Amino acid sequence: MRLTKVFEPIQIGSLTLPNRIMMGSMHVGFEKLEDGVNRLAAFYAERARGEAGLIVTGGAAVLPEGGMGEPYCNVFRDEDMEALRLITTQVHEAKGRIALQLFHAGRYAHKEQTGYDPVAPSPLQAPINRTKPRELGAEEIEFTIQAFAEGAIRAKKSGFDAVEIMGSEGYLINQFLSPVTNKRDDEWGGDFSRRARFGVEVAKRVRQAVGTDYPIIFRMSGIDLIPDSTTMEETLLFARMLEQAGMDALNVGIGWHESRVPTIAMMVPRGAYVWVAQQVKEVVGIPVIASNRINDLRQAEAILQEGRSDLVSMARPFLADSQIVRKSRESRYDEVNTCIACNQACLDHIFDGKVASCLVNPLVGREQEWAVAPAVTRKKVAVVGAGPAGLEAARVLAERGHRVVIMEKSWQIGGQLNYARQVPGKEEFNETLRYYKTQLNKLGVEIRLGCAATADALEAEGFEEVVVATGVIPRLPEITGVDLAHVVRYDQVFDRQVKVGRTVAIVGAGGIACDLSHLLLKEEESITPQVAKYLREYQILTETGIELMKPSKRKIYMLRRGKHVGTGLGKTTRWAVLDSLGRHGVEMITQMTYKKITPDGVLISQQDEERLIPADTVIVAAGATSNDSLFHALQGRLPVHVIGGAREAGELDAKRAIRDGSEVGRII
Repeated sequence: MRLTKVFEPIQIGSLTLPNRIMMGSMHVGFEKLEDGVNRLAAFYAERARGEAGLIVTGGAAVLPEGGMGEPYCNVFRDEDMEALRLITTQVHEAKGRIALQLFHAGRYAHKEQTGYDPVAPSPLQAPINRTKPRELGAEEIEFTIQAFAEGAIRAKKSGFDAVEIMGSEGYLINQFLSPVTNKRDDEWGGDFSRRARFGVEVAKRVRQAVGTDYPIIFRMSGIDLIPDSTTMEETLLFARMLEQAGMDALNVGIGWHESRVPTIAMMVPRGAYVWVAQQVKEVVGIPVIASNRINDLRQAEAILQEGRSDLVSMARPFLADSQIVRKSRESRYDEVNTCIACNQACLDHIFDGKVASCLVNPLVGREQEWAVAPAVTRKKVAVVGAGPAGLEAARVLAERGHRVVIMEKSWQIGGQLNYARQVPGKEEFNETLRYYKTQLNKLGVEIRLGCAATADALEAEGFEEVVVATGVIPRLPEITGVDLAHVVRYDQVFDRQVKVGRTVAIVGAGGIACDLSHLLLKEEESITPQVAKYLREYQILTETGIELMKPSKRKIYMLRRGKHVGTGLGKTTRWAVLDSLGRHGVEMITQMTYKKITPDGVLISQQDEERLIPADTVIVAAGATSNDSLFHALQGRLPVHVIGGAREAGELDAKRAIRDGSEVGRII
């Protein structure tokens, strides 16, 4: 597919962009590391070299109480400008363009990070913050508006090509606009025009501060996904007010951090919220930017060709592959390391107070020290196991010039990625496998499938080093009856080796058990969503009729000795996964003990009462042990490295596996 609209230049105010792909704002937190600002500058410069049309930084706090803490990016003091100039200098040397995002978290700011009480239009505590905010007084509101303006002046002086005002995602400006968080009855709250006043005044003041020629983007909330919040009619009116206030472009954000509707997780269909940006575009004459779950430039091209937006913002796809724009311009789509929207190393890290990385690209944040260098001595290296750890190790080793042979005992590469990609909502893992197949073929890696490596064979063939990436072995717990015929392992279900009955008890309730439940529920669907849509459109069947056509759904029980279900799932996605399972009738039973497995099910004890959990099939998903026998057999015979699950068993962890592979690939 030839990309024409994507690479059509566009103006944002006085700034000409060479293409219509924007790298959206992300908090990555590199600033708090040693030499952190240099890391951040290198991170942005690498994306500039990858031909991002415009980069928007993570939010830079306009006031200390509205920030992410002292080590994070700030723009409320003149001394902040020195660090900011390091960023703009490196991006411009890479021939890129970069905008600073002016940010105030409002009631989302955490006192334990900033040292200040959070502030908000009304003293209503956010469900994702343990501290209740203090209500802003009239003078403080004026001071805060001016802080946005002064932050914009500092950004301009620091060499940024534009600024973006953060007015979305439930942060301060959004809090003023929404009737859910703004309960004031003065000139800053009440009816819509007064609730909108704060955001409009910020826009006007920033425009006045930087002059008419300096580009300003306003990131507005297109849809809050919060009950009883701003209506679509009010949202479109606000968009027109921002245009009149002198904004050069509107970047349409989706949802609040406290919303119970997924917006960027893998389960969200690609481009699910472009329609919101399209509605905004229909009422304004300035460029409108669409975002959320757009991870392929061919998808962006279609959005632009259809006139649904003027630009497309991608954030996490630039973590997964800094060169996504350049590769796509050269029609090398299969070489793009596609963002799979897992959240595990980006958002989950940030919400845990860690720096961001990427599951499929652990190079993020390590652009300088992990730059791939040719091997000093090229070697013949065997990589045993073609799961994520082995695939990444082989890729990096081959890129550095080693002769690499992958040996995989099964008849396909991917290891337990092949389990994940079967799960409804996790189909993006297919992209990761496509990427590795393309890279290994391009780099000339020999892949031997159906090959069970032994220490003797590896030594006899003359391998100089070996990487053992043999993964894990499912663990069978010591429960009476675990050897009965209707008891199976989770891997047997994923590999389609066994037939699963109508009533299922899963021993274990971690991430694997959750994936199994989704997979088994999918098998019960006799009508696809596309068919259901067709039947409704032509009134062939009512919704009730469609439901009647389905067989009765499987009954699934997830059992766990401990208190928590879904351990191993990421903080930002766990709630959505468990909510989905609950809505599909999966029963989660915790804080119990196993008595025994019987032909009729699983006998448990809970609060000193015994209960039989009926089950035609009992699936064991109770962890795993490292498959490290080859590693021990090779010690003393060949230089050997062990990575991934073979090194450390636990919940399936592709993030750690790929990082292990990337590290070992750089040290041999």
